[in-house]
Amino acid sequence: MKQVRQIKKLLIANRGEISCRIIKTAQKMGIATVAVYSDADADALHVKMADESVRLGPAPSRESYLKGELIIAAAIKLNVDAIHPGYGFLSENSQFCRLCEQHNIIFVGPPVGAIEAMGSKSAAKQIMQQAGVPLVPGYHGDDQSADLLKKYADEMGYPVLLKAAAGGGGKGMRQVHQSNEFFDALDAAKREAMSGFGDDIMLIEKYLIEPRHVEIQVFCDQNGNGVYLFERDCSVQRRHQKVIEEAPAPGMTESLREEMGKAALKAAQAIDYVGAGTVEFLLQPDGQFFFMEMNTRLQVEHPVTEMITRQDLVEWQLRVAQGENLPKQQHELMIHGHAFEARIYAEDPNNDFLPSTGTLTRLVPPMEDEKTRVDTGVLQGDEVSSFYDPMIAKLIVWDENRDKALAKLAKALSIYDVEGVTTNIDFLYNLATHNAFKNAQLSTHFIEQHHNTLFVEDVNTIEAIVPMAAMYLLLRREQQNNTSQICPSPWSANNHWRMNEQHSETLSMLLQDQQFEVDIIHSDINDKGNHTFKINCNKQQYICHGDLSAQTLCANINGHSYQITVVEHDKDTTLFTKQCAIRCQLLEPDLGTSDAQDEHGGFNAPMNGTVVGLMVEANQSVIKGQVLMVMEAMKMEHAIKAPQNGAVTEFYYQAGDLVDGGAQLLSFAAQEAQE
Repeated sequence: MKQVRQIKKLLIANRGEISCRIIKTAQKMGIATVAVYSDADADALHVKMADESVRLGPAPSRESYLKGELIIAAAIKLNVDAIHPGYGFLSENSQFCRLCEQHNIIFVGPPVGAIEAMGSKSAAKQIMQQAGVPLVPGYHGDDQSADLLKKYADEMGYPVLLKAAAGGGGKGMRQVHQSNEFFDALDAAKREAMSGFGDDIMLIEKYLIEPRHVEIQVFCDQNGNGVYLFERDCSVQRRHQKVIEEAPAPGMTESLREEMGKAALKAAQAIDYVGAGTVEFLLQPDGQFFFMEMNTRLQVEHPVTEMITRQDLVEWQLRVAQGENLPKQQHELMIHGHAFEARIYAEDPNNDFLPSTGTLTRLVPPMEDEKTRVDTGVLQGDEVSSFYDPMIAKLIVWDENRDKALAKLAKALSIYDVEGVTTNIDFLYNLATHNAFKNAQLSTHFIEQHHNTLFVEDVNTIEAIVPMAAMYLLLRREQQNNTSQICPSPWSANNHWRMNEQHSETLSMLLQDQQFEVDIIHSDINDKGNHTFKINCNKQQYICHGDLSAQTLCANINGHSYQITVVEHDKDTTLFTKQCAIRCQLLEPDLGTSDAQDEHGGFNAPMNGTVVGLMVEANQSVIKGQVLMVMEAMKMEHAIKAPQNGAVTEFYYQAGDLVDGGAQLLSFAAQEAQE
């Protein structure tokens, strides 16, 4: 039995929502907390929540949160008993774990050997193969010559997946669908891996066509005990990063759950694991599953496991780190209901999920209760910068079954109000309300398979929402008129009313960037005090009446009643209908006063970031689609490509330069069309 060493003071070597999450549990357990911060985070929520805080350095993580020696120095100075690394940053850094051991500081995580064993994906595959854990066919060898890697890929057959051996979170990963794409994809994956992990060793795996991403939460203590806390389905991903996770996995049988759980424990025991870990599998429709990787830390999506098991996994981590036995044995663990987690990001799904920066001028999450939880590290007024991951929060919901939990998730997303940055909330709502997702038709290619409906590009879907959008715009204008006038009258209204004439008008509006001209005929107010409208669009007529109250539009359209949540933004409004979330905007008449400038030919930085490299020379001829420059921000690469054949006449920035969002990056001369 390991001797218990009580943790009285805990330093959290992380930031944002996970730091806040750990602080909450530590305070509940009576443990004093120490936060660390960079200059960009001096006023951050995790700093305000902690009992003490220590500055590490400038905003870039390599000069602050990744400086292990600075964190150890702070821990020694403040007489800290333990360090919790959260996830990301130093959580899977064996050198940092070894530093903790050398200074007699408890590392809340696995031992050095376990981190090193799983730190290399190729070495991990070899260990799992020896332990009898099923593996995806692939190459995990030491020879990294490009020609040899391509030879294995050609023999394996396309598509294949290139993965950074030291990677995680989708970084350093590329799909290759044809042999002639291999070398370009390899160069990009290596460059991203070196930037993110300081290591560009690659492995290759056969790319499975219809897999689900199912992971098992395992826990082991220092006394030889181990359990699995069931599974999470994380299949819905973009850029190999998870978007919505759920637990338990839909359609999971008890026998398959037990088989995968035992395989996960076998993987953990093969490396003498201690603490919280996640063994990730690819699950085929026929029930076959293959080891993908093991994350030797707490996962971002751990709250869904907490919701269905009613256990605090951070408390488990701290108790195991102290030397205690696991709080529960396998037979004592049960699944209760169903839970979802949606990651709220500052990003633009309609622009290839490009990160968004700015100030959170308005931040109103759903009300938390026993079934709804919001894990966040930001407050209204905080800035989302380019230095860190653009996650704003994790929205977690629970209910007694999947259907009820999914309905609760959709409702919570529809009232999650964020202003100041572009977010993925509309996209998450479209996912949560999508029929294929409701029916649990899941795979890691879900977003690609359902692109048109998830991004609401289907014309019929958009046209069906036209009368609802028009009603909202009319009722909102009516409310604004009434509140802006002491004595409302038709003489001061701006709704096209004319004496002794039919009250009609035409609205021009945008729905998902598609423009619609809608003819409106106003009728008298009915006996309930509501206006009735005849709305004509694309040769269809709708008889509509309803009411707009706060964030709810109650509409009756051709005898059918609808209740729609509306959220107003700075320039437009989102309508959360049962079909999807859709953006609408009233277009003002063009009176010839527009001062918009012609920006043709401009190559502006899409966000604040760093230039990774120049991919061509100045005055070199390039073809349409060729990559000219690569930028990096918020742990993601963005390629600046040639819009047509031509040449870069001048680069205004070089590799390593910091660039402000909107700055012009280069000048480009298009090739003149030949007659």
